[in-house]
Amino acid sequence: MTNGIAAGRWLFAQNCAFRLGVADPDGLPPPDRDEVAFAGRSNVGKSSLINALTGRDNLARISNTPGRTQELNFFALPAEAAGALHLVDLPGYGYARESKGKIAAWQSLTRDYLRGRACLRRVFVLIDARHGLKSNDHATLNILDEAAVNYQLVATKIDKISETESDTLAAALAEAARARPAAHPDIIRTSSRTKAGIDELRAAIARLADLESLGYKAGGTDR
Repeated sequence: MTNGIAAGRWLFAQNCAFRLGVADPDGLPPPDRDEVAFAGRSNVGKSSLINALTGRDNLARISNTPGRTQELNFFALPAEAAGALHLVDLPGYGYARESKGKIAAWQSLTRDYLRGRACLRRVFVLIDARHGLKSNDHATLNILDEAAVNYQLVATKIDKISETESDTLAAALAEAARARPAAHPDIIRTSSRTKAGIDELRAAIARLADLESLGYKAGGTDR
């Protein structure tokens, strides 16, 4: 199997638990452990993807109302480890039935987090496979490039499109990534419903974490 699959499966077999929600930069936890964050347009499927990664149906709250995630939500993995990896669910952008002032506050919080978090290893920017990159996605990528934050594009809901359309999308996303200084070149295609690409995304996250400090003992090859 692909390098890192076994490590990724081990990591996400651990218990994962919600740690805290942050609505103000002063409430951020100490930067004492690795973090990976998930960004994307509202209704792109961030909560569903986090639940698929962790094998939990209700870890991240799923809503039919776009824009429901209004805080930075931190999940500890493994939940019991003092130095656990943090998965960070960022507020969705692009749509929310809230006041302009509140939306601006969420955007400011997200920008402050992205620009000043030394322990942030990578941001996975989720792109709805049915729609591709939109203007607000490009705006987010600009922020990440300016902040020199490493990020990787992840297509979601690939079960909603054909294989040919999926290949065309992946090629377009790879081309966009090549033109950006902080983007990882590899594109991951996922479906929370069919679990396509979940092992690959788990492996990518595992490669960013200090697994030995979390209790992982590598042995043999990935099977």
